Amino acid sequence: MGRILVIDPLQRHESFLRQHAGKDHELDYPESVDACFKALKNRGYDIVLICFDEQHAEDQKILQEVQSQLVHTPVIIFGTHLEAETIVNAVKKGVFDCIVLPTSGEKIRLVFSRAIEHRQLRDEIDYLRHDQGFVYDFNKIIAESAVMREVMATLKKFAATDATILMTGETGTGKSFLSGLVHFNSGRRTKSFITINCANIPETLLESELFGHERGAFTGADKVRVGRLEQGNGGTVFLDEIGEMVPSLQAKLLRVLEEKSFERLGGNRTIVSDVRIIAATNRELEDLIHHGSFRQDLYYRLNVLRIHLPPLRERKDCIVPLAQYMLDKIVRDLKKKIVGFAPDVLDAFLAYPWPGNLRQLKNVIERAAILEDTDHIRMQNIVLSEKNALGVTRMQHSSADVKQQESVPTLKDLEREVILDALEQNGWVQKKAAERLGVSPRALNYKIKKFGITHRSWPRHR
Repeated sequence: MGRILVIDPLQRHESFLRQHAGKDHELDYPESVDACFKALKNRGYDIVLICFDEQHAEDQKILQEVQSQLVHTPVIIFGTHLEAETIVNAVKKGVFDCIVLPTSGEKIRLVFSRAIEHRQLRDEIDYLRHDQGFVYDFNKIIAESAVMREVMATLKKFAATDATILMTGETGTGKSFLSGLVHFNSGRRTKSFITINCANIPETLLESELFGHERGAFTGADKVRVGRLEQGNGGTVFLDEIGEMVPSLQAKLLRVLEEKSFERLGGNRTIVSDVRIIAATNRELEDLIHHGSFRQDLYYRLNVLRIHLPPLRERKDCIVPLAQYMLDKIVRDLKKKIVGFAPDVLDAFLAYPWPGNLRQLKNVIERAAILEDTDHIRMQNIVLSEKNALGVTRMQHSSADVKQQESVPTLKDLEREVILDALEQNGWVQKKAAERLGVSPRALNYKIKKFGITHRSWPRHR
């Protein structure tokens, strides 16, 4: 669930937006522009929507003011009278997306989901920075193990080139962050860095997302849409989960790599876009080629500069400093005074295989920090899915510690833990967690407020 500010003083589209997004997101609909600006200063938002139904200079001033106040918040313009020139100019000014009404509820939900994912990606990048003002710097990345130092040295060389990069590795190893590191240390650093997860976008919409479409290209295509490859001209486009792309789109992407050109869906005008492609996958593309689901010629075009990101279990020297950094960041957000980990917790971290890699490490620490009421994270608040790693560590505890851990929990504690586990397993998406628990989203939201559960990706004021 995200918190969305809608700047539409005449409230022309309120019922439509609430119908298609009100169940999944919290919509703020101030009655005036002044009230909107006041809300910008006093509240945190994941997305800002600005209505551009009437083409007035005031719209541009509102857009400029919003972007100046919320530098990292995705801004989306929407309306029924968006001309192609307006859309192109908005994209050039950094607008995240443009929605031409009327459109389907699925399209609205997709755009909002992608914008929130973009915002969350920025938050994920933050935890590998040493502070909020940190600029991508190879020398400040946490890479204590020999294998990660080698990866950093290789990526530094890659950043100095303009060639296509293929990143491989398990989910959660940091491919998204490191692609940004390459971009912001390359000659394209002043241009756009655009990320697209090929697995999260339905096949029917991915082509339009990448290449754009012309008016009338399909039912509901009332206006021109500028695709991500066109928006990224001069910059870098990161294609995550490239192995999930269908062969028909693989052929079009191959042309982009070879000729730097393409046509929008439903169009015949050739568009030239100079983009650098960084692709990533957690699958074996060679196996996909063997089974006929991935083009061999595209593989060769992507596999110019290849880098494999090792899983966290193969860079154990990084685990403790990463855990401490993540904890420092999390407790600042929670406003709690937790300074470190008990020794047995660090032993467990080093013994555990971390199948979810960095993402799992962060979730485990965040959950423990929420539950902890001392100044050190204790083993009783650590929950790992692999019980064998926990078993080895718990055997080393003193009898007093074992007795404390084996104390009977209260029903309230059990209920809270069940909710936390469901949220963690579903990426902290409340709707999915509610489905997993077999309760309504409203009931789950009541329990979340009752137990004081929070997460850094959720709006600060709920």
